[in-house]
Amino acid sequence: MSSHSTAVSETKHWNGGVSPVGISYGKMYMWFFLVSDALTFSGLLCAYGFMRHKYPDLWPIPGDVFTHFPFYDGHIALAYVGLMTFILIMSSVTMVLAVEAGHRMNKKAVGNWMLLTIIGGLMFVGSQAWEWYHFIVGTDHGAVRTFLKDGIWVTEVFKGANLQVNEYGLPVFGDFFFFITGFHGFHVFSGVVINAVIYINVLNDTYEKRGHYEMVEKVGLYWHFVDLVWVFVFTFFYLL
Repeated sequence: MSSHSTAVSETKHWNGGVSPVGISYGKMYMWFFLVSDALTFSGLLCAYGFMRHKYPDLWPIPGDVFTHFPFYDGHIALAYVGLMTFILIMSSVTMVLAVEAGHRMNKKAVGNWMLLTIIGGLMFVGSQAWEWYHFIVGTDHGAVRTFLKDGIWVTEVFKGANLQVNEYGLPVFGDFFFFITGFHGFHVFSGVVINAVIYINVLNDTYEKRGHYEMVEKVGLYWHFVDLVWVFVFTFFYLL
């Protein structure tokens, strides 16, 4: 190999001082994924908004639907959903503290904050399952549906909601509820699994040996994204 080719092979791709992209490839690809995922959620919420605008008089009011609260016989509009939101936001705070502890190379603090983040995620997923259960089971009185069957008009009382019927109003409301909240819940559950893997690696000194906790920061980006998406879901689906 000539001296010229050797010099070329040893030349760095960027020699202009500080690189314009001051992040690792792992963080960059995580941002690419989050942007694409944000577009998916944006499409779902836009579709929800279009359908709600199309049926403004028939669309159920979320404050009249989601009124259950554990160990309370009365009805409180959106109280449990608000509690779920608070839990998820607090888990984002613990994730911030885990990342900050990683910058200080404090293994014990990283592990503790990661564990709290995992617990918060599990509480949110469990709360969402509880909310789904009550939405599917429905109220005590149910709703009346009249339809034509074999040339005869039939009247029946049905409770709860699924992909075909919805005691609270239009069936498409239930379709959007299951798909949007379910899709987000899948993200949260996936995040809990990833966080659990990272937590085990922390206990096994994986990142101590590497000399950095960048992996905690990368999974933290995903977790903050999941929290941010829920803020939009909560606002557009439950409040507006």
